[in-house]
Amino acid sequence: MKKSQSLSAKAIGYFSLSPSDGMRGRSLTLLFVFLFALVASLSSQAADKKIVFIAGRPSHGPGEHEHRAGCLLLKSCLDKIQGVTSVVYSNGWPNDPKAFEGADTIVIYADGGGGHPALQDDHLQQLDSLMKKGVGLACIHYATEPTIEKGEKEFIDWIGGCFEINRSVNPHWNGDFKSFPKHPIANGVKPFSIRDEWYFYMRFRDGMKAVTPILSAIPPESTMSRPDGPHEGNPDVREAVKRGELQHVAWASERADGGRGFGFSGAHFHKNWGDDNFRKIVLNAILWTAKAEVPTDGVQSTVTKEELEQNLDPKGRKK
Repeated sequence: MKKSQSLSAKAIGYFSLSPSDGMRGRSLTLLFVFLFALVASLSSQAADKKIVFIAGRPSHGPGEHEHRAGCLLLKSCLDKIQGVTSVVYSNGWPNDPKAFEGADTIVIYADGGGGHPALQDDHLQQLDSLMKKGVGLACIHYATEPTIEKGEKEFIDWIGGCFEINRSVNPHWNGDFKSFPKHPIANGVKPFSIRDEWYFYMRFRDGMKAVTPILSAIPPESTMSRPDGPHEGNPDVREAVKRGELQHVAWASERADGGRGFGFSGAHFHKNWGDDNFRKIVLNAILWTAKAEVPTDGVQSTVTKEELEQNLDPKGRKK
């Protein structure tokens, strides 16, 4: 600060004219001061927001869990926004030790459970260090599921909630989303209905502290058609469905360290990225977790059928 003030004083002194030059001299001096301040302001603006995508390895059948294609599609939409840069690392955790340098948020779209990329080696410790710096974190679909023994505590802290086996369930059903909270992630989103593997009965922070539900719907009784199992059903969730309880399938959270988190249980089916509202929710959330301004009408993007079919994993012909 002292250096810039010194430069400013020298510059003003050099360009100032004597009092005998009258109003013209004073006007030129004021003009220079204004231009100098403008240049200084522009040069001090924050760098572009950096988004790091971690796309998991190929999984499931064609058109399902298309981690790489999904991340690249979201990146292509965000690349059109001024002041935002993004990079996609495919096939799991990046090998580049500098991958997270300057990151404002990290997006993980990958298989979860014991094979979750964040649970391998020292990756939780790496994330913990980043979270303590206020870096954001967004987890999509299966990536919302750590294990109870490893990762659950951290995920609840970092993104506000997670899938918990023998509690949460993963049926396919039509989520009918009719209303949304007053939150930047919901900017420009209109009511929509879409079939997906919407996980629900998630494990959230006690009392939903600093957690805002973004997408909520009432699951139909058909979601309980499977026998009890780690992901299929249990007495507690059956009672919740029987009571017609509203279930939160996407949510935002804020942390004491200033960081932001987002969980999105959908995106089993790659084709759903073609739905404008479905896609907008996630794009808005990525910007929000990066502490970037979310447009009033949300992130505007279009995706063609041809674009949806790009970068799919080689899994054979879609049935």
